[in-house]
Amino acid sequence: MSRPHSDANSGPSRDGQTNPGVTPLPASGEQLAASLTPANITGVILAGGQARRMGGVDKGLVMLNEVPLIAHVLARLTPQVGELLINANRSHQEYAAYGHPLVEDREAGYHGPLMGMASALAAAHTEWVMVVACDVPHLPNDLVDTLCVALIDHANGDRLAGYRVQGDDASAEPALLAVAADDERYHPVICLLHRGLLPSLEAALAAGERKIDRWFAQHVWLTVQAGKAEDFANLNTLDECRAMESGPR
Repeated sequence: MSRPHSDANSGPSRDGQTNPGVTPLPASGEQLAASLTPANITGVILAGGQARRMGGVDKGLVMLNEVPLIAHVLARLTPQVGELLINANRSHQEYAAYGHPLVEDREAGYHGPLMGMASALAAAHTEWVMVVACDVPHLPNDLVDTLCVALIDHANGDRLAGYRVQGDDASAEPALLAVAADDERYHPVICLLHRGLLPSLEAALAAGERKIDRWFAQHVWLTVQAGKAEDFANLNTLDECRAMESGPR
């Protein structure tokens, strides 16, 4: 069973320790493509939120069809990545029982998903990190592959259908951040990003930034058609959980 705090080599804990050094960015499209393999991607489930719309209960442990939400997400994400972390700020014993390392936010007080993302990036040992929320139980089984293909296509200069360039679309730099989208909207907390973006994210947090979209806008990034709206349906209230249980899926 993993301990609820990261060890000295796996990233941040309450004392603010992080991995030494900075992960270098890919030097070319070829290097980027070679690095985007499942073994070089860490999946991170964000389960560290306050869940105020659920009355403050731990959302990842809320039951859907008699199974905790975290277990639904684990079943979808685990086969797609090389290793997996759970970002959790409470219920450590329950989350540790799933057998994956836990990472607490680097600062106490529920500072939002950007803080969870930064904490996970610092804890990961791979170049790439796939971030998902704990309340999206029907994630596509090919989610990671779809985002990888879009990043590789963009790095190679291919303007194929299925993704849109956001931010500075005139930049010659390859995108290092891909965000899942359906035919209605994109989902900021479901994204694949390079660990070399951690210094930028740390700087944004230090400046008081808490809005994901505003940090995204500092970079070239992609929105990628990765599934249908129902694949990314997230649960914010207990009533929504009960409604999903009685729905067609």
